[in-house]
Amino acid sequence: MLEPRELKKEDGIIIEFKVQDTEEEPELVDTVRAALRQIEEKRYESILTEKGILGNRIRKYGFAFRGKTVLIGR
Repeated sequence: MLEPRELKKEDGIIIEFKVQDTEEEPELVDTVRAALRQIEEKRYESILTEKGILGNRIRKYGFAFRGKTVLIGR
């Protein structure tokens, strides 16, 4: 999680990294979805909103890895 230095001017960023489990996630895009789902389920956004950062100023990214292949989703 990256907290902005200036709350009123910069966005907060939440990043979740996941390595693909091919038994549960046949495609890399499924791993991205799992990463984004984890951000929502664990309510990572609440840490930033408690500091006064508005929801529309919080960017969420899921990074999925399979070896040297990476897929990023938001």
